[in-house]
Amino acid sequence: MAAFVAAFSALHTRCSRHSGAIASTTPCARADTRFPGARPVWRRAHDAFSTRFLPRTSITTRARYPQYFRPGSPPLRSALETPASSPTLPSELQKLNDSAEPIDVIDAALARYGTDCAIAFSGAEDVLVIEYAARTGRPFRVFALDTGRLHAETYRFYDRVEKHYHIRIEYCFPESEAVERLVQAKGLFSFYTDGHGECCGIRKVAPLRKKLSTLRAWITGQRRDQSPGTRAAVPLVQMDSTFAGRDGQGTLVKFNPMADVSSKEVWDTIRVLEVPYNELHERGYVSLGCEPCTKPIQPGQHEREGRWWWEEQTKKECGLHAGNLAGRVDVK
Repeated sequence: MAAFVAAFSALHTRCSRHSGAIASTTPCARADTRFPGARPVWRRAHDAFSTRFLPRTSITTRARYPQYFRPGSPPLRSALETPASSPTLPSELQKLNDSAEPIDVIDAALARYGTDCAIAFSGAEDVLVIEYAARTGRPFRVFALDTGRLHAETYRFYDRVEKHYHIRIEYCFPESEAVERLVQAKGLFSFYTDGHGECCGIRKVAPLRKKLSTLRAWITGQRRDQSPGTRAAVPLVQMDSTFAGRDGQGTLVKFNPMADVSSKEVWDTIRVLEVPYNELHERGYVSLGCEPCTKPIQPGQHEREGRWWWEEQTKKECGLHAGNLAGRVDVK
C-alpha cells in the first residue's frame, strides 16, 4: 500500500508540473522533445503507474468479475480487496504432520470423518492401508477406479481383498460416451503418441472427481519414495487443492499415511502380517496401473520406470495427485 501511495503521489506531481506547459503548447510540442514522436512525459508516467498497479482493469477485470458489471451489482472494490482465505487444516490434523505412524493417521481420519472418508485403492501394495484401517476396528470404505484396462490379475486381486477383509469395494467407472469418443477418434492406443494425459483424464481423473465430490476426506497410499520428481514432499495430511469435496472446493482433506514409509518397509510389513498382495508383484511389476501402460522393471530401476516408460520420468503422474506437480523436483 505504501508503494502505491508513493507512486501515485509521484504521478500526481509530474502531471501537475507539466499541466501549464501542456496547455500552452501545440500538440506536437507536448511530446518529450528529446525523442521526436514520443509520448508526453505525463503519459509515460501514467502508463508506468498503470502497468505496475492496475494490471487487471478494463477488459480483463470485466471478464473475471462479470457479476460486478451488471446493473445493480455490488461494488467491485469489495471483491478485489477482500482476499480469499486459504483453506487450512484443523490443528489436531496438522499435528499429525510432525510425526505419526500410518495406523495413527488412518485412525484419526476415520475417527474424524467416519463414512465421509474413503480409501483409494489401486490394487497394488497400498493394500497395506486397508490392513491398517481394519486394525483400527473402525468402519471404513474403499473405492477403486476401474478404467476398463486393468490387468486380469488386478481384478482377481480386488476379489481376494473383498473376501479377506469382508468389505465391498466401491468401483468407479469412466463415462462410456467419453471413452467411445476418444477411441473412435484416436484409436485404442493414442497415449503412446499423444501422452497419457487425455486417456487418464477420461478413465481416471473424471471418475475420481465425481467420487470425491461426495466425500469430505480421502486416504491414499502415496509414498515419497515412489516418485522423487513429484512426490518427495508429500505430507501425511493436507488440504486437497486439486479436487472439490462434498462441501465444495478447498474443503477436501487428503490423508497420505504411508508418505514417509519406504518400499522396503512396506513389503517387510506385508510379509510379517501376511497381507494379501497382487500376484503381478512376483513378476517384476512394482508400480501398477493399466495393462498397456505398465511393465515389469529390471533390478536397479526405480519403480516408476515401469509406468509410461515412453515419457519423461519427472512427469509420471496420471492426474489423481496433480497437486504434486506444483512442487515438482526435477531429477537429473
